[in-house]
Amino acid sequence: YQYQPSTGSESMADSAPKKRTFRKFQYRGIELEALLDLPKTDLITLFPARIRRRLGRTHARGYSTLIKKLNKAKKEAPMHEKPDVVKTHLRNLVIRPDMIGSVVGVYNGKSFVSVEIKAEMIGTYLAEYSMTYKPIKHGRPGIGATASSKFVPLK
Repeated sequence: YQYQPSTGSESMADSAPKKRTFRKFQYRGIELEALLDLPKTDLITLFPARIRRRLGRTHARGYSTLIKKLNKAKKEAPMHEKPDVVKTHLRNLVIRPDMIGSVVGVYNGKSFVSVEIKAEMIGTYLAEYSMTYKPIKHGRPGIGATASSKFVPLK
């Protein structure tokens, strides 16, 4: 390779910066648009074994009701805005492609944690995004934590 200085006769189109191309989301090699068009039986074959086994059985009424509420909230939302939060206790619901863009309030035992469903979440459970405990922050031990801490002098 030899360096060749530019002569200035190049067109402006060549020197313009290239537009960034974003990577399209794929789940197991299938793009999102194709996932949305897949029938339920073909979609189930893409999921891991535990989820395949679960979805192969019939859904309880609560799951289909929640999905209907999510679709209704998406339809009623204005263009380019997030839909209303749909609250649920169904932590074991598997996220499917038709749920993308919805906002779900997942109950963690104390409060509802808002989760915006994205394409990367397909094939996971709602519970994975709503922690049921608060991570421990280790600091100084409190009073009565050890035998020696009982003998704190009073000033």
